[in-house]
This record gives sequence, C-alpha cells and structure tokens, in this order.
Amino acid sequence: MPAWICQTCAVQQPDTEAPPEHCPICEDERQYVGWDGQQWTTRAELARTHETELREEEPDLIGIGMTPGFGIGQRALLVRTEHGNVLWDSTALVDDAAKERIRELGGLAAIAMSHPHFYGAHVDIADDFDARVLIPRADEQWIQRPSPRIEFFDDDVEPVPGLTVARIGGHFDGAAVLHWPAGSDGRGVLLTGDTITVVQDRSWVSFMWSYPNLIPLDEKTVLDIAGRVERFRFDRVYGGWWGRIVVADGGGAVRRSADRYVARMRGERSSGAPDKTPIR
Repeated sequence: MPAWICQTCAVQQPDTEAPPEHCPICEDERQYVGWDGQQWTTRAELARTHETELREEEPDLIGIGMTPGFGIGQRALLVRTEHGNVLWDSTALVDDAAKERIRELGGLAAIAMSHPHFYGAHVDIADDFDARVLIPRADEQWIQRPSPRIEFFDDDVEPVPGLTVARIGGHFDGAAVLHWPAGSDGRGVLLTGDTITVVQDRSWVSFMWSYPNLIPLDEKTVLDIAGRVERFRFDRVYGGWWGRIVVADGGGAVRRSADRYVARMRGERSSGAPDKTPIR
C-alpha cells in the first residue's frame, strides 16, 4: 500500500490502499486545499517526474530540494558535524542518486523540522537512513504518518552534540529553529524554515500565523519569538527556500524585524534603522 502524499502541502499520510478523503494539514486555516480540490500522489510517481537537487550553501551545509518544485516548494538543509549529520526540514522525495550522495557525506543521524508544513516524507527518509525523528510534543497532533522513530521533546533537544533544536512557537505551537554554532565560519547560523521567514529584502525577516492566507501573529507572540532566539549567537539565518538567507547580522535582523512588525501593529511608523531601540 502506498503512503499518499498531498500535492498541495507535500506532507505524507499513512499507508492505505486508497487515498484519504482529506488532508488535515491543508484543511487547517494556516494552509489551504488546492483550487482543484484534494489531490494525491506517491513517492514512486514523484520519482518519475521529479529529481532531487543538492547544492552546497556553505561548507558543511547542503541544500536539498526538488526539481521541478513541488507542494510549498521548500528545500531541506543537511548540517554536517563530526558527531553525525542532521536533516533540517524535509521534502516529499529524496531520490536514489541523492540518497547515495547523502551516504557519501556521512548519512543521517537525525531529522528535525521547523513545523508541520515542512514534514514532507520524513518517515521514508528516516527509514532509508535509520535516523531518529525529533518533533516537539506541542505539535504531536499534526503528525500524519506515525512511526516508532519519532521522539518527542518539550522545549530544547540536541539531535547531535553541538546542535540545538529549540521550540519558539508562533506559526505553530511547536514551531522550532535549529542553532548551528559552527556555521558561517564560527559566527553561528540559525535555520528557521518559515517559523521565522526570510523575506525578499534579505536584511529582514517576518512572522505570520498563516502565510498563504495572510493572517498575522499578535504582538506578544512576535516579541516572544524574538526573545527566545536572543540566547543564540548567529550571523546568518537560512529560511525555507533557495536564496532566502540573511547573510550577515542575523541576530540584529530578527530583533529589528520584530520591532518593525510590532510598531506597524501599533499604528506607528518604524524607521527601520538597525540601531532602533528595541521594543519590549
């Protein structure tokens, strides 16, 4: 029996003989059902029409995406460390050529994801590499394909020594980020998916309850997100898509972006200046 994959959000469902009638991820107000109605595919079908693309983002950080794009169009990130490799976020397909390349790079010790929209086919990928899957307990209800590989955590977890996955909330209750202190030549990197999303002006980020439906987050939650990541030192922020990278002063970008967001919610005009006094 195939494990069906939603064509709109690219999240894999349980193995069943016939496709499910509904995708709970898409029927939630943060997502949407496609204009042509609910449609499904499988990993075998995707392998006939799509390829996995690997790109080096920086030393020891490999982007993993799909060509052509599929679902939400995100790319995953493979973080390489001396203690094992971690896959951050997931796609619906990692083809045979990509699996071989990932094994050459050291395989996978663990998979962690920013939020349920980026769950993809993480169970299949974990099975392929005998990897752990780490999911915040706050998002347990959003798991569509259960697996004994899944391990829950509350606030923080180390997938391998030296890396931290931290729940920061916002987009989902369990929305998370991954801190990689060795990244950006030792200046630190934060991987965010769109828990904190890198926008078109890559000196800034933003925050939303629903991106496709343009439902904002409240002031308190945005300030809480910014406060939760201030304990980490990071120069770069990698969002969920190719090219969505804050290339310098990542910590400053998150803080001034939160301040700008809150100022606009209060009806104030933010100057956008980097030295603006933080809003608390």
